[in-house]
Amino acid sequence: MAELRFDGRVAVITGAGGGLGRSYALLLASRGAKVVVNDLGGTFDGTGASETAAQKVVDEIKAMGGEAVPNYDSVSEWESAQKIVQTAIDAFGKVDILINNAGILRDKSLIKMEIEDYRKVMAVHLDGTFFCTKAAFPFMRENNYGRIVSTASAAGVYGNFGQTNYGAAKMGIVGLMNCVKQEGAKYNILANTLVPVAGTRMTQTVLPPNIVEKLKPEYVAPIVAWMVSEQCDVSGNIFTAGGGYFSRAAVVEGPGVFFDTDAGDITPEMIMEKLDEIKNMAGAQEFGSATEQTGKALSHMKFD
Repeated sequence: MAELRFDGRVAVITGAGGGLGRSYALLLASRGAKVVVNDLGGTFDGTGASETAAQKVVDEIKAMGGEAVPNYDSVSEWESAQKIVQTAIDAFGKVDILINNAGILRDKSLIKMEIEDYRKVMAVHLDGTFFCTKAAFPFMRENNYGRIVSTASAAGVYGNFGQTNYGAAKMGIVGLMNCVKQEGAKYNILANTLVPVAGTRMTQTVLPPNIVEKLKPEYVAPIVAWMVSEQCDVSGNIFTAGGGYFSRAAVVEGPGVFFDTDAGDITPEMIMEKLDEIKNMAGAQEFGSATEQTGKALSHMKFD
């Protein structure tokens, strides 16, 4: 099989000063990509700022013969997100790849969580993904090419105690990318979502040290490289990766139950009577869009 290469491609990677983002940056650069290494350089809870983290990764890339430039702007504001993408345009003339990876944690139970903890996590994860994607999209559309990978989490897809802010933001990213898929399709812009499990400074707060050691960020990077490559041919997918495990997750819907709305009102008791069938997931299916799902809901109806 031919080696996956990124010669001539320009990648913007947010939160690339360490952990997963650094692994992505090093791998893509080693295979020919020109990389914008973005990192605010703050702590894992989103406070502070430093140029050290991003510059260190740029230096690593240059030391191995690659091309990279740093960017220290925050993803959480529209103006600064535009600057991140503009760094790629100024340095390399275009942007082909966007990896939305920047993130913070402010874990607390729902009752104890401060409103600011909720808003800050949403701003970095969900708003940041939207802002960077919106900033990059016009350049990708102009070149009729783009690969966007955004980072979700099992905390969003499946839920996790003490992470209502993080889980809400991460599942929001899935919905965001599903819509970007629709808008990017005719411009050869593919948008997919990643659910990674890796030992980073963020997961060190929730995972035991022996598990963190086994979940190296380098074990996630290979599938991300494929997801942002020319060879990737899917959009709107959710991929999971961690510790050598790779899979695809999906939102599916069961066969369901159809009531005849022309026969009279549908009552709560009728729902209760059919609950086992309503909850049944045997033969569940995916939908490529909201329109497809609505089509199924309307398929049993008769229209004049």
